[in-house]
Parts: sequence; structure tokens; C-alpha cells
Amino acid sequence: MSTFDPNALECLAAIVEEGGFERAAVRLSITQSAVSQRLRSLEVQVGTVLIVRSRPLRPTSAGRLLLKHAMQMRLLRADLERDLKDLAPGVAGRGSDEERISIAINADSIATWALPALTRLATQGLGLEIITDDQDFTIEWLREGQVLGCVTTLSQALRSCKMVPLGAMRYVAVAEAAFAAERLPQGLSPHNFRSVPFVAFNRKDDLQSEFISRAFRLKKVSLSQLYVPSSEGQVRAVLAGWGVSVVPEMQVLHYLQDARMVNVAPGHALPVALFWHCWNLDSVVLDALTHALTAAAAASLT
Repeated sequence: MSTFDPNALECLAAIVEEGGFERAAVRLSITQSAVSQRLRSLEVQVGTVLIVRSRPLRPTSAGRLLLKHAMQMRLLRADLERDLKDLAPGVAGRGSDEERISIAINADSIATWALPALTRLATQGLGLEIITDDQDFTIEWLREGQVLGCVTTLSQALRSCKMVPLGAMRYVAVAEAAFAAERLPQGLSPHNFRSVPFVAFNRKDDLQSEFISRAFRLKKVSLSQLYVPSSEGQVRAVLAGWGVSVVPEMQVLHYLQDARMVNVAPGHALPVALFWHCWNLDSVVLDALTHALTAAAAASLT
């Protein structure tokens, strides 16, 4: 089996992660020509193209395999660094981009329970990169080999990966109190939900329509939607009177308690089951991530 140059592998990873050769060169502190040469040498060694020069750039099937290998090398270095810290505290320093551990987590989990779960690891020096995406799409980052693990709604483990159930996040439909009193005095119903705007995360976000569909047993739902690509931003938009939004109950509980927000569909909630997926490898770092996330989820999710 061929031995691949670690610098060339990190160059491939930098091109994909940074979205281009120029930014990869800046990150690696080398020239753009050197980036191209490293990638070319890797492509010659493998015997096939690794990057599709499109906009945006994307790895080929072979490129994804080598990208996964680059991530595994990062994980090995991160494991070694943690072991060295245990044996000789102060010898190993905080990781650079080459030791960065990437995971994908949905925005609502980041805004509620996930960040506190990772605080201890981050403050201990683990070089974390959290990539955010819709909970139905975080799994694609793992499938593509660009992250070591993800929080997702998919319950079936990918090949060479393991899956751990985390619990369910409970979503409720809320509106600012004055907006609710004026526009929805009797709350949401099958007859009036089309008359108010809904604040969604982005065009991938189907929680709004799924909530209405399940609450009122409707097969097809069409909503007037505004998009705010931030969990915290969605809440602020609701408080500003933009419209209704289906958000995690734990994120808005204090607003409901102090009456700044109103649950406009009392008696209805949408539980969304979440799962942690990661590579099935013997790794101290992956074990620590898994333990931290599962423990926090057990305390926060249902």
C-alpha cells in the first residue's frame, strides 16, 4: 500500500475546507503554486483526479477517500497529543489547523445543549471545528469524510461508523405576545396558519411545515416563510414580531415563562430524535467527544 505524504494530504484537506487554492495557501503559509504542486503529486501517486475544479470546488470519490484518511491522521495526532499531556503535562501545546477535529452539529443543538457539552474539551486544548447544518443534512459531512462525527436525525449508522441515540428535542410553535394577541387570538388552527408568516432557518428547514402537518393532520402544507439562518436569530425575529416559528422549547422556555412569547399551538409539540454518528475507530478523542455529547443529551433531551 502506498504511503501518502502527510503534507500533501493536509493540502488536499485545506483546499476542500477553505474552498479554494488561494485560501488553502494562506492557511498553510505556502504559495498557491506549492498548493497546486502538492495536490498534483498526490493525484499522480493515486492515478486520478482528486478535486473537481468547479464552483464550489468539490472532492471526487477518490478525493473523499483521501480526505477521510487525512482526517484519520488528524485524529491520531490528537490522540497522541492527549496521551503526551497525560505523561508529560506542558509538553504538547494547543493544536494547529492540522490537528483540528471537525464535527457537524445542527444549529439548534449548538444554540441549546451541545456547546456546554464540549466546553471542557475545548478548554483542555482540543482543537475543535464545529460545522453547522440542518439536522437532516449534517450526516452528509460525515458521509463525505469532512468530519469525524455528527449530530443528525438519521438513525441508521453509515458504513465504518457507529451510532448512539441522544434523545429527542421538543419543538413548539411560538410568537411574540402582542403579535399572537393581534393575529392569532385563538392560536393556530387548520384554518388560519396560512394567514401568518413563519420564520424558518433556511430553505432546508422543513420543521415549520412538518409541525403544522402533524398538528392538524394535513398531508400537504404550504407556508409563507421568512428565512433567518441562525437559531438565535430566529428567536430574535419572533421577539421582534416577524411571525411564528417552530423552535426548541428549551431555547424559549424563559420567554414563555415571562410572557414575552406565547405558545400558539398549546397541546402540540414536535419531538425530533437526534443521534450521534462517528467513525468506528479506537480513539481517546472520539470516545471523549461521544461521552461528552451523550451525557449532555441525557440531561437535556427527552
